[in-house]
Amino acid sequence: MKLGAPRKKSGWVMLQVLLLHLLVQSVHSQNSRNKLNITNPGQSIPGLAVQLRRVSNEKVVVDNGIIQVTFSSPQGLITGIKYNGIDNVLDDEIDDRGYWDIVWYEPEKALEIDKLEGTKFEIITQNEEQVEISFTRTWTISKRGSLVPLNVDKRYIIRTGVSGIYMYGILERLEGWPDVDMDQIRIVFKLNPKKFDFMAISDDRQRSMPSMADRDNAKILAYKEAVLLTNPKNPMFKGEVDDKYMYSMEDKDNNVHGWISSDPPVGFWMITPSDEFRLGGPIKQDLTSHAGPITLSMFTSTHYAGKEMRMDYRNGEPWKKVFGPVLAYLNSVSPKDSTLRLWKDAKRQMAVEVRSWPYDFVNSEDYPLSHQRGTIEGQFYIKDRYVSRLNIYGKFAFVGLAPCGEAGSWQTESKGYQFWTKADRKGRFIIDNVRAGNYSLYAWGYGFIGDYKYEQNITITPGSQMNVGPLVYEPPRNGPTLWEIGVPDRTAGEFYIPDPYPTLMNKLYVNPLQDRFRQYGLWDRYADLYPQNDLVYTVGVSDYKRDWFFAHVTRNVGNNTYDSTTWQIIFNLENVNRVGLYTLRIALASAADSELQVRVNNPKSDHIFTTGLIGKDNAIARHGIHGLYRLYSINVAGDLLSVGDNTIYLTQSRSVGPFQGVMYDYIRLESPFTT
Repeated sequence: MKLGAPRKKSGWVMLQVLLLHLLVQSVHSQNSRNKLNITNPGQSIPGLAVQLRRVSNEKVVVDNGIIQVTFSSPQGLITGIKYNGIDNVLDDEIDDRGYWDIVWYEPEKALEIDKLEGTKFEIITQNEEQVEISFTRTWTISKRGSLVPLNVDKRYIIRTGVSGIYMYGILERLEGWPDVDMDQIRIVFKLNPKKFDFMAISDDRQRSMPSMADRDNAKILAYKEAVLLTNPKNPMFKGEVDDKYMYSMEDKDNNVHGWISSDPPVGFWMITPSDEFRLGGPIKQDLTSHAGPITLSMFTSTHYAGKEMRMDYRNGEPWKKVFGPVLAYLNSVSPKDSTLRLWKDAKRQMAVEVRSWPYDFVNSEDYPLSHQRGTIEGQFYIKDRYVSRLNIYGKFAFVGLAPCGEAGSWQTESKGYQFWTKADRKGRFIIDNVRAGNYSLYAWGYGFIGDYKYEQNITITPGSQMNVGPLVYEPPRNGPTLWEIGVPDRTAGEFYIPDPYPTLMNKLYVNPLQDRFRQYGLWDRYADLYPQNDLVYTVGVSDYKRDWFFAHVTRNVGNNTYDSTTWQIIFNLENVNRVGLYTLRIALASAADSELQVRVNNPKSDHIFTTGLIGKDNAIARHGIHGLYRLYSINVAGDLLSVGDNTIYLTQSRSVGPFQGVMYDYIRLESPFTT
């Protein structure tokens, strides 16, 4: 018996060792897969059950075995994210690390920032597959002036096998509540500056970044966001300009961006799987990630648009909207692997999230599932008899559903949902997963001016499938083209963009031709190129890619003094219809505190047209190449023109500062109507 007992014990130990070995193998296999997480919201990697624990009345922790997230309670701030050996990927030396905020104000009152801190914590879903938690706040009239008049419900979802946090918010104002303006709604993550120093926002916009300390010790340039790095810790940044607006992006491309830590090799990414909750259409520009290290999810803002884009509520108007979900995604690779694999994996994960939209795991009646949404399809054509006798395929046109309004109103619409797609080569389009509701159908695209709107409102019901058939858009046109400058694409990107000042460069944009406009100080290069006389463009001789400056700005004459500028377009007419009306089409890609005046053949005459004071999009200062689109159709009486050379004078008459001006998209002169 003494000999037999030890053998039984030895067998039991061996069994324990075997079980432990299998467990270790399983965990090792799980961890190796999570090094580059191949996670799918619909098919999560089998792993540990998601656990939620209330550490104290002030702290809630959710852990799925891959990431551990700490929330303040009941405020709902994200105070810690533990992942892959990093105790906190957020900056634990500051209080504001992971939070929502809104920029708001009552009319005629001072601007306020509300971090939407909750007053109540609630568990929405808790099982082995996922935990969804809620932090809410209910507004009452006693809070007027101190808190934005909204009911707030911030939701967070952590799922098994997913190395990230899904985040969405339900914001609501009830009928009869006070007037309010809201300029910006966003989520902010401030990452650990000791770890994250490399930023990636696209395949060709990636770089090592200066620190916030470098910026704090830098020289402020023409505005506070732009600084010249004079004494950075890393000498490679010395002499460069850093400005968060250099890293802006159009919403249609703003799907994934973030930061990389090299030790350990970890990525932190903001993934936005849908634009339906954003505002202003597919080419609305906004911030992404920038020095800090900071990563943003921008839901609404007035950036590159101005106050025309703000959400203003008057006369007790009610409103409710779901923002998100978006995913804060973390990934890692072996120290032996290139950290750039993290970017590739983040793009892969973004594609997974996009395919999975709308998510089937969100537990809110305000978030409709796939079967509760509808689909619309059709085919878009262009009809321009001066280009073709036949209808032209609206190839690659943007087609979208947005709240009901006038043609083009989608670009300043800020309260509802928008659903956009790009037509194929033959103008065919499908817009799926549309929330139930009433919409207008809009379209616009490359190569033609103006905006299309379908004549009837569109009603989407749950499960509906609608085919609107062929849609034909006739762009504004009174007669054949005499001459044109530029390409109608809603940007000034095709025009001449000068080299930056060698002492005011961002090295990221030295080589990519498509991003030259993102350099700092290009507006001042106009005075270098045209120190005395303004731009003169001769039709048939000049080349807009070389001879048309990208922005019609003021001239810096020194001592903080600026002059208005007048550009000339010289063109020759072999004959003139002196009793007919010619049409000058001017499409603007941007306007900032400017006024464009048009004169014909006499610069001292009264102008035949003025825009009046227009624009607050600030795209010139913020390296945007476009802001809001504006189209003007100007009648030019034939008796103002002459056989031979003629001159159109374009004057930007406002000249208080360096950033006033317009960017042209396209200019065309049409002769009188002919049959």
